[in-house]
Amino acid sequence: MSPHAVGRRRVHRSVAAGLPLAVLAAFAVAGPAVGAPSGDPRVTGTATLGDTPLGVFSNALLPGTVGNDRGVDLGGIGSDMYPADRKGEFWTVTDRGPNGQITVDGTKRRTFPVPGFDPAIVKIRASGDTVRVLDAIPITTSSGQPVTGLSNQKGRDEAPYSYDAKTPLSYNPNGVDTEGIVRAKDGSFWLVDEYGPSLIHVSARGSVLTRYVPEGLNLTGTDYPVVEALPSILLHRKVNRGFEGLAQLPGGDLVMAVQSPLSVPDKDAGEASLTTRFLRFSPKKMAVTAEYAYRFDPVNVVDPSEDDTSELKISSVVAVGRDRLLVEERTDKAARLHVVKLSHGADILGDKWDDDTTSPSLEQIDDPAAAGVPVLHKRLVVDLGRVEGVPGKIEGIARVDHDILALINDNDFGMTDGAGAFDAQGRLVDSGIETTVTYVRLPRGI
Repeated sequence: MSPHAVGRRRVHRSVAAGLPLAVLAAFAVAGPAVGAPSGDPRVTGTATLGDTPLGVFSNALLPGTVGNDRGVDLGGIGSDMYPADRKGEFWTVTDRGPNGQITVDGTKRRTFPVPGFDPAIVKIRASGDTVRVLDAIPITTSSGQPVTGLSNQKGRDEAPYSYDAKTPLSYNPNGVDTEGIVRAKDGSFWLVDEYGPSLIHVSARGSVLTRYVPEGLNLTGTDYPVVEALPSILLHRKVNRGFEGLAQLPGGDLVMAVQSPLSVPDKDAGEASLTTRFLRFSPKKMAVTAEYAYRFDPVNVVDPSEDDTSELKISSVVAVGRDRLLVEERTDKAARLHVVKLSHGADILGDKWDDDTTSPSLEQIDDPAAAGVPVLHKRLVVDLGRVEGVPGKIEGIARVDHDILALINDNDFGMTDGAGAFDAQGRLVDSGIETTVTYVRLPRGI
């Protein structure tokens, strides 16, 4: 057994056991803020995650994985959240780790300042004004090695570089850019990933059991099973815009949301499109059983300060009934939540829209409904951009009660883009954006 695997078994059940007392002291528990419902949605409480050096966090889980964290603190856990068993507690997941972009000779390069970072499932308690880490589980391969967050395939994924964009890093087929999380009744987890895009089944101990990817991806060299069980049309996902949202319906089926419209037949079509796709997956059948077309609102409706359609994204999807979802449409500054029903008549799985030679493509049709394409009907629940106190870049949403939502933002580990992200000594110039959990009370239940 590898030393990493030994360390993982000893530490992952509670990352707190591996953190200094001075760090743990920063995580005090406070009671939840409450208040009587009013006529408008409003924030009832905000909790903030304290500073924990990323090297301390990572090496407590997988000893020796991070030698230099470059002054980066634990963050990025806001990629998604899912309610845990106790009130105020949530399972969250990091993305691929600290990353940014630096332009070199007119081309943007993707940087990985802490390439040894391993994506993790993090259990938190969020109440009052404080977030406390209760547990953390590193995502590992079948042999107990870290999967890492590094790009998978040359020519398909962004080439990985060092923090200053000067030194190329190695690709890693095991790498995952996790973005969505739910927990199954047996204690295992389901995650979604941007790279494949893929649906990943992870054991309760963090080991990847199976990674489901699109047909034709040809992802080889992994240290865990890979199954091509998703429609090949997903091979046309926009770079860094694969699966972002994941919901678990009461019956156990999963719904995955593609973050942005597919690039079918090309990038220009995807950038201009308002139509993205949801897929329904049956863990019992281990297969996709339905596909749905979802239509964004115009970008200036979602975010009045934005006029670039390509900035629209789906981040979080949450089950709020047997066949109903709460869906977040957002830019980095604003977000709106809608409810949709997954009706049988809206299923387009196996139709011509899954054929990338169809012209015009689903993404090119300005009015899919008028063209006979069933589109999910949606109803606006709340415009978060109009709720005072809600931070930007909300990526995770959990339903706490019939009229209370918990929101979590992705602070990108305090990273910014550009050469100024690090000082002359290679240390992070922190953005000052913190990871926060924000409670919002709605005037009416969902």
